[in-house]
Amino acid sequence: QVQLVESGGGLVQPGGSLTLSCAASGFTFNRHAMTWVRRTPGKEFEWVAEINGEGDTTRYRPSVKGRFSISRDNAKNTLSLQMNNLKPEDTAVYFCTRNYDANSYTAWENPRGQGTQVTVSS
Repeated sequence: QVQLVESGGGLVQPGGSLTLSCAASGFTFNRHAMTWVRRTPGKEFEWVAEINGEGDTTRYRPSVKGRFSISRDNAKNTLSLQMNNLKPEDTAVYFCTRNYDANSYTAWENPRGQGTQVTVSS
């Protein structure tokens, strides 16, 4: 069965950095674009970043572009999100999820995992 397990969250001061990881199993990883989304209490999932199946096309929501970097290792079935210059408004639970297709600009599935909490606070 499909499993996506997020890790790497924590408490960090504004301006700090974190790297999130997502371990994937139960499906052919490189046949799916992958997406990071986040959620704060009482709000819907917010799309953050996406990478295509080959790993050569990425895109970001404007508020994180230039600060976050998404990457994947198809040999290890892992997805990462490097987050730099973190801001309090980045505080959320972060989830990785797979798209229905290997290409970019495709719909993503509802997250299956528990997510990882990122808190940016002084």
